[in-house]
Amino acid sequence: MSLFAKTTRAAAVILTLASLPSYALAQQVTVVPPGNRSAEQPEIPRASAIRTRASYTTYDEKFRKTVDLLNSEPALLGKIKKAAAAYGIDPVHIVGEHTFNVSAVDRLQTYYIKAISYAELDIKFSYDGVSLKTFLQRPEFRSCETLAITSEQWSCRDTVWDESFRGKVVDGVSYEAISFQRAFFQPFYAGQTFGLGQISPLTALQVTDLVNRTSGLPKLSADRPKDIYRDVMDPDRSIIYIAAILRDSIDAYREKGFDISGNPGITATLYNVGQPRRRAERLRTAVDAGAKKLLPVENYYGWLINERLDVLKNILDGKAIDQRTTSDIGGKKQ
Repeated sequence: MSLFAKTTRAAAVILTLASLPSYALAQQVTVVPPGNRSAEQPEIPRASAIRTRASYTTYDEKFRKTVDLLNSEPALLGKIKKAAAAYGIDPVHIVGEHTFNVSAVDRLQTYYIKAISYAELDIKFSYDGVSLKTFLQRPEFRSCETLAITSEQWSCRDTVWDESFRGKVVDGVSYEAISFQRAFFQPFYAGQTFGLGQISPLTALQVTDLVNRTSGLPKLSADRPKDIYRDVMDPDRSIIYIAAILRDSIDAYREKGFDISGNPGITATLYNVGQPRRRAERLRTAVDAGAKKLLPVENYYGWLINERLDVLKNILDGKAIDQRTTSDIGGKKQ
């Protein structure tokens, strides 16, 4: 094991132990092994396949574009490794998040230009004319305010929305059967995510405490949407947020007795689907109810990451990869 890998692993242990509650330290931790649990790639959701086809690309083409980006931006790899070390994770987790998030025009300079354009917009987070700030003052969200960190607070609010408002009529108001993210955090268009890591505003808010504590960036607030878009669109800052999001998912599962730090496919899955705390809680409940051998399972996105792990590790080791060889690694095309 290289000195860098040993240092990263040691930092991961220290960060994890420092962030865990006492009950998590006392229970046995199940290490999730590397690789895919599924022999074949899980089904790709229809919406994702449609978006990919609409952009006249395939997942293999996105992968080749990522290889091209990383080969042509050597400074980017250095920033990825630096962020990974700061958050105590293997840098391959971060490289994995770039793998299928790059479009034909994505270059670092492009994101700087996009960040400036978003900073000039009048952005508001609201639903049906009601601002997010006003909505969160409802009594249903009161219990969320007592939680200590932003990841727990926003996870709580997400859960309250699903349980108390989603698809229901409350006080004479009919709420659509859509996610909290879609209801309040998409002022431009559906499915919007931004930057190299395709980060949603809600996800950035969830890890702002961690980013502030670890990297010293100012805390974000839903009352200041422009600050959120600035951070997730800025290439240098977005890498920090990617690392924090991955660290937060690893910690969420560790708190429930599962170590997913050695499986980039699982962290990629959680990055793709979100709600790591809710999913970790469901897994813990199922295991405690008798499903002793149950482990986290990758989705189509995480499966692709694990299938291409050797290529991604070679990129991190500074071995330039010929893009022509990267389309021969199997997997569904759409």
